[in-house]
Amino acid sequence: MSQHFKKIALIGKLNHPETKQTLHKVMHYLEQHKLSVLVEERIADELGVSPDSTRDLVTLGQKCDLAIMVGGDGNMLGVARVLSRFDISVVGINRGNLGFLTDLSPCDFETQLTEILRGEYQTEHRFLLEAQVYRHDELKASNSAMNEAALHLGKIGPMIEFEVYIDGAFMYSQRADGIIVTTPTGSTAYAMSAGGPILTPSLNAIALVPMHPHTLSCRPIAVDSDSEIKLVVSPNSRADEMQISCDGQVALTVLPGDEILIRKTQHQLRLLHPHGYSYFHILRKKLGWGSKLF
Repeated sequence: MSQHFKKIALIGKLNHPETKQTLHKVMHYLEQHKLSVLVEERIADELGVSPDSTRDLVTLGQKCDLAIMVGGDGNMLGVARVLSRFDISVVGINRGNLGFLTDLSPCDFETQLTEILRGEYQTEHRFLLEAQVYRHDELKASNSAMNEAALHLGKIGPMIEFEVYIDGAFMYSQRADGIIVTTPTGSTAYAMSAGGPILTPSLNAIALVPMHPHTLSCRPIAVDSDSEIKLVVSPNSRADEMQISCDGQVALTVLPGDEILIRKTQHQLRLLHPHGYSYFHILRKKLGWGSKLF
């Protein structure tokens, strides 16, 4: 096999027996084809890999040019927040439920992976968001998100009172359970369950989706992805245990009076798909949309 990639990272999460089985099959495949492989340290013991071939996620991003991720979309989100900072391509073998981001079949990945390793693939770039929490003009916390950054309550309580600014221009004030700021990637996740629009991956847009707003006329709105979103929590807000949730995996504490800035990061995840990949086919399959009539 002609090798398009020089060094390959194998990444996964040992959460289910099926995932372990697929990781072993992928490792066997890579060894069989005598490819240069580094394995994420969390799965090294399970695969019986020596310390010389084991690295943490950051080092894999620095040293490899392709990462094979075995897991679900949630696992891919955590990987994306790290690997998007490096010059590395990522392909996912699905061991989750949906498979919007991990689209290689665990039952028949060999054929598609062989094509990708030969350089036969489709490339897609997905941008991420950065959320920063400021208190009295001082940066208190920050993190990135591939799906969404959501302001919400940590527990059931009074609605959050906040203002929304787009590029410094006041848009509206709101009383709601929170608001979701989503990328196109996240538009089929949490934001969709809250009534937000589906944004195609190539669209340079961010959607703001209110969560149970007090004013029924407050609807989701899409803005340019280069916009700066500012959320200002009222200093008189009675809500407590507020947080900014990044992809539902990282929580940043928010207090009354805090300002939250949300912007597109300078980094993008380079996601690889096999030839024949169709985003709309994925939507039809995952969301149960109707097939062609004629």
